[in-house]
Amino acid sequence: MGSASDKLSGIANEAAGNVKQGVGKLIGSKKLQAEGMVQEAKGDAQKAAGAAKAGVKKAANTVAESANKKL
Repeated sequence: MGSASDKLSGIANEAAGNVKQGVGKLIGSKKLQAEGMVQEAKGDAQKAAGAAKAGVKKAANTVAESANKKL
């Protein structure tokens, strides 16, 4: 996945996790609350991975531009 798709997937998983937690609290389901927490954490990790990929790509582009200027 690319950085943008990782970030979007992360946002979607966070939102779904929050909904699951809310529904779990509403109906008194500890299992659903726990599933929501796990899904939200997965979303956080996906967003972080997307941000890291974007950072690496930006750094690589900076190095490539610098190398091209020296040619």
